[in-house]
Amino acid sequence: MSFTSYMSIALEQARAAAARGEVPVGAVIVAADGTVVAQAGNRTRELNDPTAHAEVLAIRAACAAAGFERLGGHALYVTLEPCAMCAAAISAARLARLYYGASDPKSGGVAQGARVFSHAQCHHAPDVYDAIAAAESEELLKTFFAAKRKG
Repeated sequence: MSFTSYMSIALEQARAAAARGEVPVGAVIVAADGTVVAQAGNRTRELNDPTAHAEVLAIRAACAAAGFERLGGHALYVTLEPCAMCAAAISAARLARLYYGASDPKSGGVAQGARVFSHAQCHHAPDVYDAIAAAESEELLKTFFAAKRKG
């Protein structure tokens, strides 16, 4: 069985988020058969909602499409290491696999900071794969924040 990355779709969503003035993070959820079931980019400013991270929006859409609050067998691709809030949502949704691009030393909740999946209170931990299209994800973030500092 070969690995197919869906990070290019997550990167498209991140670019769209940046174009809307949002922090450029994108996410995509893929079913076990390879069907893309949801995709989203950050919309915290647009929706005036601090929980409107790409991961949470994609999880909400995938669960709505499935008609169920759990996404067993599904994979999440996201351009930035999920924060603690998003990691908790990933656990609650029972996603099977998490693939992320750039690490987030400041706000990450998977390999950095809270390390949500390593706690005894965590009911489900997905298989985690990092550094998928990391360079492109990092460059998108660096370019976005450099432009914000200049402007």
